[in-house]
Amino acid sequence: MEKEINTRTDKEVLDEQFYEHYAFQADPGQDPLRVDKFLMNRIENATRNKIQKAAKSGAILVNENPVKSNYRVKGGDQVRVLFTYPPYENLLTPEALSLDIVYEDNELIVVNKKAGIVVHPGYGNYSGTLINGLLHHFENLPLNSSNRPGLVHRIDKDTSGLVVVAKTDKSMVNLSKQFRDKTSTRKYIALVWGDVKDDEGTVEGHIGRHPKNRLQMTVYPEGDSGKIAITHYKIIERLGYVTLIECSLETGRTHQIRAHMKFIGHTLFNDARYGGDVILKGTTFTKYKQFVQNCFSLLPRQALHAQTLGFEHPAQKKWIDFEAPLPEDMKVTINKWRNYAQHKQF
Repeated sequence: MEKEINTRTDKEVLDEQFYEHYAFQADPGQDPLRVDKFLMNRIENATRNKIQKAAKSGAILVNENPVKSNYRVKGGDQVRVLFTYPPYENLLTPEALSLDIVYEDNELIVVNKKAGIVVHPGYGNYSGTLINGLLHHFENLPLNSSNRPGLVHRIDKDTSGLVVVAKTDKSMVNLSKQFRDKTSTRKYIALVWGDVKDDEGTVEGHIGRHPKNRLQMTVYPEGDSGKIAITHYKIIERLGYVTLIECSLETGRTHQIRAHMKFIGHTLFNDARYGGDVILKGTTFTKYKQFVQNCFSLLPRQALHAQTLGFEHPAQKKWIDFEAPLPEDMKVTINKWRNYAQHKQF
């Protein structure tokens, strides 16, 4: 009886003092899978060690019961991850970070984000994000529909380039509508594996979460899942085993360029999440392998840069656009491929 009372008390304490950070329902066809692997596929920046520690502390519940890390998730299971602190939305704290501000006025700010900086806090990134820096720069920022201060759109952690942030509620509504209505313009520079056949083209295919790896997006060409996504591309320079391209977004889905280019067989160079961090095109020569590894070291991220951004100013009602030069890591890597291509017969 004493044991039952303690167990019930522990659960009451868990409900009272822990906060839900994540909640997932396993698909009906889910094959039995350890809960630590299940969560690693769904929570960005999660590691097995972190998840196992959470399980040991009783922070992982399946169907409202604490489970160990070796519990096997089955179809229909409700999986919740709880911690003793509130979700990051409640922990947005200003931080004095260096921001590369391209433009600023009373309505908005345009920032050239460096690669490696997360746009907004999330699991494993509760500080040092662009939002933390912006909150230090401004006293008040309007909240978007996801309660994220100032954000109109975002780019991935390891993608560099331009991001516009609203400073007023009016600008938030106006800019969000422009992005939603596809009247804004966004162009990216990307280095992709392989010799892209056509000088220009369009990739159309619904994009949604990968059914097995929830940290990846995948293309559903039949449109039976995901949301419509359209990417236009054109060749800037052919560099033998890789190609430098410009991508224009007609829609703005998560990982859109990364997923679309993988779909057509041209994964972004050194895109680890989508398999671009291995040699996908080229020879088997040792010197070539070393050359590619050197390029990976110079550019330790996916080769993607949000170079241009254009939209109508929400207050002035005039078109404005901005351009961010290629960062040094991409410039150096592209030059290495250019030099390699000049001395190689393809």
